[in-house]
Amino acid sequence: MEDDKAPEMTGNRYVLAVKKLSESVDYYQNKLGLKSVWHGDGWHFLVRDSLFVMLGECPDDRSAFETENHSYFAYIEVEGIDQLYQEYLRAEVEILHPVKDQPWGQREFGIRTIDGHRIMFGEEI
Repeated sequence: MEDDKAPEMTGNRYVLAVKKLSESVDYYQNKLGLKSVWHGDGWHFLVRDSLFVMLGECPDDRSAFETENHSYFAYIEVEGIDQLYQEYLRAEVEILHPVKDQPWGQREFGIRTIDGHRIMFGEEI
């Protein structure tokens, strides 16, 4: 008998190529506030709340800095956008777009990571 229940997507994980794994891990832990949950064989997995990032060391690949607009990889929904923005300012995270109310009903800001990946954070107004 087949299960009639529709498939459900229950989470996400972001897989990112980085040049120097140890430097990237340090950045995600000490600047963005993620915690290490596993590492081995050129990989490091980190998490903060529902944000799960899988970093893979790829020293010979092009960096995200070289992909320009294609370096955006995530839009993270948060509660407490202004507090997170202040946290990242204090941690000297590179802010690309200051926190601002947008006409589509989100208050958001954007950052660039040490590897050139760009992330937007938003909270529904």
